[in-house]
Amino acid sequence: MKLVVIGAGQCGCRVADEFARLNKRAQAQRGIEIVTGVFAVNTDAADLSGLSTIRPDYQHRILIGGRKTSGHGVGKINELGAEVAKEDGDKVIDSVRTSRHFFETDAFLIVASAAGGTGSGSLPVIAQMVKERYMDKPVYALVILPFEHEEQTEERTTYNSATCLKSISTVADAVFLVDNQRYVRKDASIRNNLAQINALIAAPFYNLLCAGEEKKAKHIGAKVLDAGDILQTLVGWTAIGYGQASLSMFKFPFERTSDFRKKSTETHKGIMAMDAAISELSIRCKPMDAGRALYLISAPAKEMNMDLAKELGDYLKDIAPEAIIRNGDYPRGGGALDVTVILSEFSDVEKIKTYYSKAAEFIQDLKTRQVDVESKQREFDEASKNIPTLL
Repeated sequence: MKLVVIGAGQCGCRVADEFARLNKRAQAQRGIEIVTGVFAVNTDAADLSGLSTIRPDYQHRILIGGRKTSGHGVGKINELGAEVAKEDGDKVIDSVRTSRHFFETDAFLIVASAAGGTGSGSLPVIAQMVKERYMDKPVYALVILPFEHEEQTEERTTYNSATCLKSISTVADAVFLVDNQRYVRKDASIRNNLAQINALIAAPFYNLLCAGEEKKAKHIGAKVLDAGDILQTLVGWTAIGYGQASLSMFKFPFERTSDFRKKSTETHKGIMAMDAAISELSIRCKPMDAGRALYLISAPAKEMNMDLAKELGDYLKDIAPEAIIRNGDYPRGGGALDVTVILSEFSDVEKIKTYYSKAAEFIQDLKTRQVDVESKQREFDEASKNIPTLL
């Protein structure tokens, strides 16, 4: 599957940069292309300068709202971010057209933080513009949710998240939800933490996108998980996860490979990898609420068998009994068995409901505060009315 990736705002651009890096890795290691174009859209020129892999020309690093922000961002006001995107969104559409292999694109992926200003505001606007212009291609959103400390200390964060999520859910074909808090490593520096989080957000997409683009016969699965399977799985609120179990590749000469213990161990390692993928889902959710699901096994061909596929399918069906499940295998990798899981079409996501209810309270509090401020201002003006002015 091939994507056009558009990052909006500082966070979205950094994650889009990781997708550009994944594409370079796929080209170098596997000789395939999984991204036909990566674009960074921002109102802050300094943030665009901090990217490392996205091409540095103005068609790939797109500065919008220069007249209103002077290249210094929108200060977390997502209404301004949306306004700027409406005015300058054509720059993004024009740049997408320049992609050399755009005609090979299967879908768009637009990435942004829900909590910021530029990303939160421009995400639904850009998604709508892309959808109106390219009606035959699905548009997916990858929305990064804020850290817990941001939610607790910055009321605007919750409001931005709620308005962004409500807006993008009406436009995008599917919305990948990523909770930043699930990737935090408390002992790492802020810079290393954020860089590691961005890499972890993009990593689960690697094998998933590569599997259907393979050209070498020995790396093409018995049951290929191609773009069609992915497109049919992705609907509405979506979570993605990735797990890995190491394999012992060393074998003694004349070692018997048909031993029942070894066969049991192979299956057990597959269950371990699936377990890790479910526990590391991008957002806390209830799998039983998912309407569609998908899993991809990636390992050396001799390490994958029908028993393993059946066990993993049964495992996923047990935890997501209402889901339509698709699966595939991808004979790649060395000393590890990887499992990628997608759960989609969620009927309920607790965290989003929490954002909506807190944002409604914030709006009501804001109105009350505004009335108090206006009342105090009138009293203040009244107190000074008999004082002469020097102007």
